[in-house]
Amino acid sequence: MEFKDVIKSQDELRALMGAPVAPPVVEKTLSSLDRHCFTFIDRSPFVLVASSDSEGRMDISPKGDAPGFVKVLDEKTLVIPDRPGNQRFDTFCNLFQSPRIGLIFLIPGKRETLRVGGTAQVVRDAELLETMSAKGKVPALAIIVHVDEAFFHCSKCVIRSRLWQPEQWPKLDGLPTLAETMKDAASVPGPVEALDGLIKDDEENRLY
Repeated sequence: MEFKDVIKSQDELRALMGAPVAPPVVEKTLSSLDRHCFTFIDRSPFVLVASSDSEGRMDISPKGDAPGFVKVLDEKTLVIPDRPGNQRFDTFCNLFQSPRIGLIFLIPGKRETLRVGGTAQVVRDAELLETMSAKGKVPALAIIVHVDEAFFHCSKCVIRSRLWQPEQWPKLDGLPTLAETMKDAASVPGPVEALDGLIKDDEENRLY
C-alpha cells in the first residue's frame, strides 16, 4: 500500500501534536537505576528484550522466569540469564552486530512498566553464571546490560488493553497452535500432532 499523508520529521510531529504533556514526563528519565528500579526488577518475572542487527532489523524476545531472575549487579549493570530455548539466538546474534538493547519489565497486576536502555555483552563468567542457577541447572550464557537510561512508563496502555483483567481477556477459540503455525510456515512434513507432541515435551523437559 502507498500512504499519502506521512509524518517525516520530529518538527512536523511536534507542530501537529504539541510538546510532552508536562515536564516530569521528560525529566523522569534516569541515567542509572535507582531504588525503585531495583525493587521493580526484583519483583518482575517477565522482560521483553529488544535488539537490532547492523542493518536496523529489529527483534523483540520475551524472557521469563521466577521473579528476580534478572539480577541487578549495581546501579549501572543488569544481568539476564539465558535459559534453554530454540537456539536461534536472535538476540545474541544482533548484539554481536549492534550492542544497543532495550528492555521492558512487567509485573503481573502492576499497571506501570519499567523501561531500560543501554548496551549489552554476551558473557559466560562461571562465577556469575553459578549465581543464576535454577532447578539445579546453571545457564551457559548471560547478557550483561550496561544501563544508559531507565524510566517508569505510565499505565494507560495496560488500562486500555485490560491486560490484568482475566474476565476481559479475548477468547482463545480458533487461534492456531504453535505446531500449526510452524507446520504451515516451514512446510514441516508429517502430522501436526507429532510436532505438537515434540513442542509439549520441550516445554515440560527443557525449561532449565
